[in-house]
Amino acid sequence: MSTAPTSAPVPLNGPLLQDDPARAYREMRREHGSVVPVLLDGGIPAWLVLGYRELHQITGDPALFSRDSELWNQWDAVPDDWPLLAMIGRRQPSILHMVGESHRRRAAMLVDALESVNPFQLRARAERFADELIDAICPRGTADLIAEYAMRLPVRVLAWVYGFSDEEGPGLVTALNDIADARDHDQSGQMLLLTSMTRLVADRRAKPVDDVVSRMLADPAGYTDEEVIHDLTVMLGAGHLPTADWIGNSLRLMLTDSRFAASLFGGRNSVADAMNEVLWEDTPNQNVAGRWASRDTQLGGRRIRAGDLLLLGLQGANSDPQIRTDSSALTGGNNAHFSFGHGEHRCPFPAQEIAEVIARTGIEVVLDRLPDIDLAVPAESLVRRPSPFMRGLSALPVTFTPTPAP
Repeated sequence: MSTAPTSAPVPLNGPLLQDDPARAYREMRREHGSVVPVLLDGGIPAWLVLGYRELHQITGDPALFSRDSELWNQWDAVPDDWPLLAMIGRRQPSILHMVGESHRRRAAMLVDALESVNPFQLRARAERFADELIDAICPRGTADLIAEYAMRLPVRVLAWVYGFSDEEGPGLVTALNDIADARDHDQSGQMLLLTSMTRLVADRRAKPVDDVVSRMLADPAGYTDEEVIHDLTVMLGAGHLPTADWIGNSLRLMLTDSRFAASLFGGRNSVADAMNEVLWEDTPNQNVAGRWASRDTQLGGRRIRAGDLLLLGLQGANSDPQIRTDSSALTGGNNAHFSFGHGEHRCPFPAQEIAEVIARTGIEVVLDRLPDIDLAVPAESLVRRPSPFMRGLSALPVTFTPTPAP
């Protein structure tokens, strides 16, 4: 990978990126410009694209900047136990690894399936699960809104969206959170997730109903059970953790920023504003892998070689001073952020709507049920999970007046 002599690659797992990413992106941009040479775990080189215009360019040109990871020119240097293989893996039969017309057909199938979700039923189910979680903590007067709430709500709702029974929901919560945390027993979580998905798809294949899985199986393209299982698993993982972090990051903002204090005392108008502010300033998906150059090219003044990996610096692009001339201004209704991606590989619009309903409902139920909620620790002591890719809290301890569960 060619870089300018003055541009030594930046290790992507440094502490600054976890503790103060805004400062880290500013320093990277000042030193390297909009396309930054970085080193992944094990010293594997890549590019981190921080420029808004450059990110728009590569996500809008899937022929030159492909989603096909088989193009990577570093595979010979990647060990079998590389910790990022789950994120930057070889081609699999899921939508994540499709390109060209195959991807467009697959995306159309997913959009059609997700559009079958009734938004009113979705919100009602999200309220029900949120209330159940609050029922478990409201008599205590203290809680960790990450472990006991945000990390439990999205997967419960998404399990219902897919067609899992309420009895299967808690097991899926544990399995997916174990996988997300990479705990020692995450293999058992992966096995439970796979067997549950396999059983659900087999049931719908034998007896279709009007739901997401049945629509996927009924698509004229005739996707196999394995392909549908892979897509369902990808959607569940991509929908759960970012939505959980969206809830957690928004609640943190509302508990620590005076601009949103009104929402904590009976108002609701600024819940959407706080959620949108998070997508601009504290987005759950900070950096995403990725795109691979299909031929030698230039980007942001850098020479990109065929097969180079480009990481999508979503948060860096959102804070690009070229388009955010006043970074202190509230973003309001401006939705031109990159938090859901861009181009034909962006998060499908119905999936964005589902995530927004889950997150907003989750936040509003907290504010309704725990109206005098407050942080139990100083704001500066809150800790983020150690990851250069996802931005979420390890814990959000709060206090409130205890109330009996209904």
